[in-house]
Amino acid sequence: MIVRNAPRFADVLFAMRGSILPRIAGRLAFIGALSIGAVLLVGARPAMVGHLSAMPFTLLGLSLSIFMSFRNTACYDRWWEGRRLWGQLVIAARGFARQTATLPIAERAPMLEMVCGFAGGLGARLRDRDEAAAIRPWWPALPDGLPNPTDAVLREVGRRCLSLLESGIIDSIRYSVLEGTLTELAHVQGGCERITTTPLPFSYSLLLHRIVYLFCCLLPFALAPELGWWVPLPTLVIAYAFFGLDALGDELSDPFGDDDNDLPLDALVRTVERDLLAATGRHDLPPAIQPEGFVLR
Repeated sequence: MIVRNAPRFADVLFAMRGSILPRIAGRLAFIGALSIGAVLLVGARPAMVGHLSAMPFTLLGLSLSIFMSFRNTACYDRWWEGRRLWGQLVIAARGFARQTATLPIAERAPMLEMVCGFAGGLGARLRDRDEAAAIRPWWPALPDGLPNPTDAVLREVGRRCLSLLESGIIDSIRYSVLEGTLTELAHVQGGCERITTTPLPFSYSLLLHRIVYLFCCLLPFALAPELGWWVPLPTLVIAYAFFGLDALGDELSDPFGDDDNDLPLDALVRTVERDLLAATGRHDLPPAIQPEGFVLR
């Protein structure tokens, strides 16, 4: 996730970190070359494109802008829902630490460490990393070959809570509260998996990509008869807007990836670890993750 102050005038002109420009630079270069080719073609064979008019592109550009706004809104909703779910995870983890505050440390500390393992495992699961490797530092007894190691952590914590109830350390009311918090964590995992496993409809995105490319590739030939060598300037500005919004929508539609604009899962997992380890009385806390080059992972 990009962590920067509001852009100043110099940032608007020169900032590259956090800009979508590096991702679409190749496409802009192609459109720029195509614009120059359109000007040369009009100069050599004006009859070939003389019948083209910019008016249809005005109407198409307006329709395309509305279409892209709907898609980018849907993509941002996925990004924001992912952030809300991880905020809910942080709150639930802190709540679990508070709800177990009166338990013996020998019973409490392993369960809080397992919740750390749950957060790390979920982050690894969403980023296609080694789930078990992220969990084992917190729960070395994790069995091998599990289809869902992250959920197995919650099951183990739930089993331990049930054991506390059966041994009389907690009453049924306390057990119900703890089980409710574990269920909330399970809902967070299910919500994140729903976002990850349900991408935007492929046909919807494909249609938009095709229209954007068709529009940007044909626009120079419509403008060349009137603008001449000025064609590359408006064409590149329009292409930057359309290609940029298109690429930004692709990034936001998968909020748990490793792109610059994706959610900082590593930093959120570290927040959970620091909070829960501090709740056990430990002082050797791992350092908080800081942005590198304005990017928080």
